Amino acid sequence: MTQPSAAPALQAPTLARIVRRVTGRLLPVLLLMYVLAFLDRSNLGFAKAAFQADTGISDAAYALGAGIFFLGYAVFEVPSNLIMRRVGAKIWLARIMISWGIVSALMMFATNEAVFYLLRVLLGITEAGFFPGVILYLTYWIPVQHRARVNGYFYFGAPLAFIFGGPLSGILLDLDGLGGLHGWQLMFLVTGVLTVLVGFVVIAFLDNGPADAKWLSETERQTLLAALEDEDRDKADHSPRGALRALANPVVLFFGLAYFTIQMSVYGVSFYLPTQVSALVGEDVGLGVGLITAIPWVAALVATFLLTRLADRTGRRREIATAALAAAGIGMGASVLFDSPVLALVGLSIGAAGFISVQPIFWTLPTSFLTGAAAASGIALINSLGSLGGFVAPVLKNAVDEGVGSGAGMIVLGGIALAGAVLILLVKRVARGAAAIAERTDAA
Repeated sequence: MTQPSAAPALQAPTLARIVRRVTGRLLPVLLLMYVLAFLDRSNLGFAKAAFQADTGISDAAYALGAGIFFLGYAVFEVPSNLIMRRVGAKIWLARIMISWGIVSALMMFATNEAVFYLLRVLLGITEAGFFPGVILYLTYWIPVQHRARVNGYFYFGAPLAFIFGGPLSGILLDLDGLGGLHGWQLMFLVTGVLTVLVGFVVIAFLDNGPADAKWLSETERQTLLAALEDEDRDKADHSPRGALRALANPVVLFFGLAYFTIQMSVYGVSFYLPTQVSALVGEDVGLGVGLITAIPWVAALVATFLLTRLADRTGRRREIATAALAAAGIGMGASVLFDSPVLALVGLSIGAAGFISVQPIFWTLPTSFLTGAAAASGIALINSLGSLGGFVAPVLKNAVDEGVGSGAGMIVLGGIALAGAVLILLVKRVARGAAAIAERTDAA
């Protein structure tokens, strides 16, 4: 798999300056969007104990509801990205946020299993396309030689959601009874309303692409567009032709399998981290547990900052992604093998650092392979397949814990992360093999 050529050497400092300006303009809004997206998903983990106590929903029903979100999400990813490519990122990303914020707020009415399942499915459908839409959107602005670092800034949203959102969720849970509402109802209501408000900010602030960016000078626009067009020409040699062909491309499917293992580790931890920390420290989930839960995400923030820069500087993105996901698997398994709460928290911190930092680096691999309509559908398909990991992880963890014993599920998920590290290491070999098969087919 070849890498796109960079802008001419004489333009490199100018291009780097333009990318910094673009990053400073777009990333604050995109980062806030992702913070709310991840907070929306992690809220269910914070609400778990109080939510189940108030509604009587069982562990199995909770696990199914947590995972069923990803079924609707996965089905609508590809159509959403193709629509965004046609109507423009600004309007479509805003639509996604406003609709999912409304459904998220309605989660306050999930007082039985039927409503819980229905709202989780609707939440997945309305949020579908957000993440692959942003990944695609960044390819419109950021050349590949800068993309791991900028993707990394975007991925700060996940740890920041826990660092700041964890205590916020804890405070809202501690306000149980305010206005006649349970704490978990307040939590869903407040975060849902915030998401809707940010959706209107997106309409006012984002541009569809560099050609629409009046805050760039004409020279800056042309330099950036030239670098991106140069990259697209290089990708055209190996990218599938068209949206439909990308959906059946073996390299795209292999990327999807690798991303599936990453998402298994992410959601196997995030849905259960607050209750796991609660058990470690012997306290109910509230502000205190929220503050302790922030520790692994601080580690994730630091690791993402350092590793994405290392990946862009060295160009060894595949190897660094492999090492990060392997560390995640080891940390996840180790977190349940120690009786000491401190050592268990260290394991969780290594796990979170690994599975968060691997993702922005991972996404530089398929985005350096796909272009045009194939990028829209291929990125969405990879994310869809990965999202199924979010469905499988909580169900699998709960089943293994019940069948084998508490903690066994996390060890299994750690093993899956290690398998994912092997898959990432093999990506280049798979791409070469697929290219050779395609050449033989064309020759015949």
